[in-house]
Amino acid sequence: MTLPNFLILGAPKSGTTALYEYLQQHPEIYMSPVKEPNFFAFEGKQPDYSGPKDEQAWTNRGSIVTLSEYQKLFNAVEDEKRIGEASTLYLYIPETPQRIHHYIPNAKLIAILRDPINRAFSCYLHFRRNGREWIKNFPKALAQEEKRRQNYWAPGWYYREVGLYSEQVQRYLSLFDRQQLQFYLYDDWQNNPHAFLKHLFNFLEIDDSFSPDMCQRPNQTSVVWKNNTVRDVLIKQNSLRQMLHNLVPDSIRKPVANFMLESIRDTPPKMTPELRSRLIPYFRDDILKLQDLIQRDLSHWLR
Repeated sequence: MTLPNFLILGAPKSGTTALYEYLQQHPEIYMSPVKEPNFFAFEGKQPDYSGPKDEQAWTNRGSIVTLSEYQKLFNAVEDEKRIGEASTLYLYIPETPQRIHHYIPNAKLIAILRDPINRAFSCYLHFRRNGREWIKNFPKALAQEEKRRQNYWAPGWYYREVGLYSEQVQRYLSLFDRQQLQFYLYDDWQNNPHAFLKHLFNFLEIDDSFSPDMCQRPNQTSVVWKNNTVRDVLIKQNSLRQMLHNLVPDSIRKPVANFMLESIRDTPPKMTPELRSRLIPYFRDDILKLQDLIQRDLSHWLR
């Protein structure tokens, strides 16, 4: 039975998509062809989160919840030394560490932790980009978080709660040998990706001289939308779009659609110093606990 011997645990919006792409290039690594299989988060039960468009999102429709299907992801493994996958909910979902410990107790486990305020804002922008978050004011969206959680929306909607890392990290420290765990900061990844990867390859005990092609950074938010309904009509398959396709010539339909799409594009908003200062108290105690757990100075997260 072939299963991974290392995992990327998260956190969401902390550079894991780029890391997954670069790890795939290493000749001694086999990465699951599916990013975010989520097996250890949801084994035995397909998630059915009920937030807006959650039914269409990957967590609901793409998560792999049976061992037999999960094993198939690794059927193509040959002689690679390291076998891995990356599912960013593994850090947040409480049951995950126990399941990992049951199936692959000796696996190496890697997490990238991002300043929780920046992570929350990045996730908010990601949902705006994907036409899911309709609230155009970040503080107002944050005010809905508890209601969303109670109504069983997907964890991606919990902009603040997912960034309370100390309890998440402690769950892993309580089960696994410290030598199996590597906690990085997103700052490390952003500021010096080559040094980051060299350290990571050392941790995985593979050739650390390999340098992947890092010309592209995937999954970055460069646009948000003024009107999600119009965006969906213009971009997604639907009956109105199909009807227009049948009735209106391409020479007319495409320029009009492109014009309308451009008219609802917007530049992503910025995090203001004032808003940041308002959010710091929410995370302060958790950040102080976390820095003791991972033995890293996180004072810059409190500024």
